[in-house]
Amino acid sequence: MISKDLFAKEPLEVFRGTIKPEWIDFNGHMNVGYYVVAFDLGSMAFLNAVGMGLNYPEQRNGSTFALEMHVTYDREIHQDEPFVIHTRVLDCDQKRVHMYHEMRHGTEGWLASTNEIITMHINMTERRSAPFPDDIMATLNKIREAHADLPIPSGVGRKIGIRRK
Repeated sequence: MISKDLFAKEPLEVFRGTIKPEWIDFNGHMNVGYYVVAFDLGSMAFLNAVGMGLNYPEQRNGSTFALEMHVTYDREIHQDEPFVIHTRVLDCDQKRVHMYHEMRHGTEGWLASTNEIITMHINMTERRSAPFPDDIMATLNKIREAHADLPIPSGVGRKIGIRRK
């Protein structure tokens, strides 16, 4: 559902949705696990746009697996509120994509959460890493190049820990 040019020099709007009732926890806001679900919907929409959609495993015997991800929870979002996921490619090589997603309120625009993720391209027969097909790699490189001059978000590459003075 990418609504703008795939090679735009700005983060791509990849997914729009609404916070579902089953995503709400006992605190009355979106449960931490469902942020990952929402970001996965964004990742899947992005991968679909670059040619690795739901039929990719059967058509081309490939897929992607997550290697690592970091999620921040910046502001509560509640049931029935709209949200939008924006994605940018921070880096890629012949087997991996390093993406950064932001979840924003769908009408007010404030930041609810961020997700930094690295995925690996997989040969589904061997269930091992494998290079992206040339056409997919070319598309990923064009997006990476389009995003290269954007400022690196402050949360990228964070480590978790208690800050002490």
